[in-house]
Amino acid sequence: MRLPRRILTALVFAALAVIPALRSAAAEDAVLVFAAASLKNALDDATSAWTKETGKTARIAYAGSNALARQIDAGAPADLFISADQAWMDYVERAGLLKPGSRTDLLRNALVLIAPGPSNANADPQIALAPNLGTTLAQRLGGGKLAMATIDAVPAGKYGKAALEKLGAWEAVKGQVAQAENVRAALLLVARGEAPLGIVYATDAAANPSVHVVATFPADSHPPIVYPAAVTKDSRNPDAAALLTYLRCPGARAAFERQGFTVVGTPGASQ
Repeated sequence: MRLPRRILTALVFAALAVIPALRSAAAEDAVLVFAAASLKNALDDATSAWTKETGKTARIAYAGSNALARQIDAGAPADLFISADQAWMDYVERAGLLKPGSRTDLLRNALVLIAPGPSNANADPQIALAPNLGTTLAQRLGGGKLAMATIDAVPAGKYGKAALEKLGAWEAVKGQVAQAENVRAALLLVARGEAPLGIVYATDAAANPSVHVVATFPADSHPPIVYPAAVTKDSRNPDAAALLTYLRCPGARAAFERQGFTVVGTPGASQ
């Protein structure tokens, strides 16, 4: 059963605390972007470059794709939505809240297992994603936690659970999973040494020098990690479509590729 719209609106705004961003966007006619938390470094750079080129501005609210999609459904005035998976964009589209014809696949990513410490932590061996992975992970965790984004809602958490299930390791570690509200929160648990292992996107690991990758999950162990983007139906900001077009152009591509994303449509990229 769906919550009444007014109740859902109150809950998501309280949880995300994006009201300052909304006010700033309204005051400056900036494009208000709701974006998956894993995009922060790359999207900040890309929109900064757009501002330098055009003089236009964007304000970005970062959170889990699930929370952002529900907030849009509750009436939040986003102009542009970028999700970390197709399912939450589908959710918004089924609600009739996307501008027809604006949806496009923007980026791809990979899923990795991380541990605390810098990337040159040679003393920490790679973990083989072998048939005994569950036992290996349990041993490496000891009494600690495996940091993941929320496994039944946040895309990174869903991808991570799917990968562990495919590799036969989920049952061995599910009791030790520490679920965070989004993938960047899971990343911080590992970076701070509060969890000995975590599952995040490759781009998250690259953005934080306090963690290093100990394994990369095979692409076929989870659904394809694709970031769709779309202009919302109720957006009245003409710069929203212009920003989305820019994010698919060479000027933004460099910002995304520096963080490890694959831009959909680039030569050699899988479609």
